[in-house]
Amino acid sequence: MYNQIKEKTKRKQKNYILLDEVQRVQDWEKCVNALHVDFDTDIYITGSNAYLLSSELSTYLSGRYIEIKMLPLSFKEFLDFYQFESNVPMDDKFTRYLKYGGMPSAILLGDTNNLYENAIKGIYNTVFMKDVIDRNKVVDSSLLEKILKFLMNNIGNVVSSKKIADFLTSQGTKVTHNTVLNYLNMLENAYIIYKAQRYDIKGKELLKTLEKYYIVDMGIRNTILGFRDSDYGHILENIVYFELLRNGYEVTVGKTDNLEVDFIATTSVDKKYYQVTLSLLEEETRKRELRSLKNINDNYEKTILTLDKIYSGTTEEGIKIINIVDFLLKDA
Repeated sequence: MYNQIKEKTKRKQKNYILLDEVQRVQDWEKCVNALHVDFDTDIYITGSNAYLLSSELSTYLSGRYIEIKMLPLSFKEFLDFYQFESNVPMDDKFTRYLKYGGMPSAILLGDTNNLYENAIKGIYNTVFMKDVIDRNKVVDSSLLEKILKFLMNNIGNVVSSKKIADFLTSQGTKVTHNTVLNYLNMLENAYIIYKAQRYDIKGKELLKTLEKYYIVDMGIRNTILGFRDSDYGHILENIVYFELLRNGYEVTVGKTDNLEVDFIATTSVDKKYYQVTLSLLEEETRKRELRSLKNINDNYEKTILTLDKIYSGTTEEGIKIINIVDFLLKDA
């Protein structure tokens, strides 16, 4: 690879080199490092899993590279990418985003349902089979898929490797929690699932057990499991989680006494708390969502995100209430 690229480089000008899925070439790090040293280059390398930067690259190019993590389209990007008719209401556009997700190559086929599903399943099978099963030499691929489907069914729920192992064992698939933990790490490294650890707000420490997992794209989940209106609350939570990641926050799940805060969004200079709920119209739901945030004894911004429009833009006891669509459309 080095010799082929060397033949095309110019000695007295900047050379731009783009290497896609470069981790498939053995010892690629040495090649990239040599090109960086020997020529005036601007090098871009891309890969679809975490192994790219866990390799020897960090040793060869320490302090000389910038990592840019890519996610599927946000709702705001989705609206720029997909051209709707001018008379389509925003609520209908958002429903389409909830259903089809943000995989650019697939959402343009949404009007032709069979083509869309084939495209999504192609992405799922490629990432699942090549980036997880092949790379990790997984023997029991059906077990790995059962674990992934369990997580898809339980986005927004607190789970653990033991809980997953116990469930699968009860369903006739005997498995240890250590095996489940290994498979969870594989799925995380392939960027199919993302883990949100729990944080004890009063104790000010990360908890070592019982985290939440979110699926990288709702279109993949809805294609594999089917789209269910009854699951709206967890779908909304999944979307907010990735929106916070896009905006540069580290995201954890909050615990204060016996109450839960959906998200703590943190940067080096800021912290925000979020509750995500489908609706606040039920008085008991309203009290519950407010109670979790009111139980936090600090002055950082606290917000409830909901699909309701009637309360959007209001504040109750210092807690903001914002419509989720408005939140997703605001300037980052």
